[in-house]
Amino acid sequence: MTLSKRLSTLLGTVLLGLSALVFAGHDTDTDSNDVVLAGHDAVAYFTQGKPVKGSADYTAVYNGAIYRFSSVENRDSFRENPARYAPQYGGFCAYGMTFGKKFEVDGKAFEIVDGKLYVNKNQDVYKAWVKDIPKHISEANAQWPQVEHTPASEL
Repeated sequence: MTLSKRLSTLLGTVLLGLSALVFAGHDTDTDSNDVVLAGHDAVAYFTQGKPVKGSADYTAVYNGAIYRFSSVENRDSFRENPARYAPQYGGFCAYGMTFGKKFEVDGKAFEIVDGKLYVNKNQDVYKAWVKDIPKHISEANAQWPQVEHTPASEL
């Protein structure tokens, strides 16, 4: 093998490794099948104002998570601008994030604030979170950068 081929192979290996680090960087709350939001349609929270179960027939992948949708139209809207519809804090509980914790969500407790989707563990936790949403968002925003890349089991 020539020196240029060795260098080319080495460079390719290094770049591949670096790209894996870049794409692996966003932690998302998914189930054992990599589905986020407990299978609820991320776009429906915005368009229907309620949690709507998505279908395995209409999916998209964003930040390593599989999103399910109730229609082709919702899936296509998501694909056009996934950052607009994706939940904050990787889909982990917004109230839990105020404490720097990553709790799974049931997909039924949510709030859209300033065009952003926030989900909570369940309705009981949601009731505590809505008592002071601006304060809780501020606290969660401060915590997220410190825990984003830490597995939930280590928090």
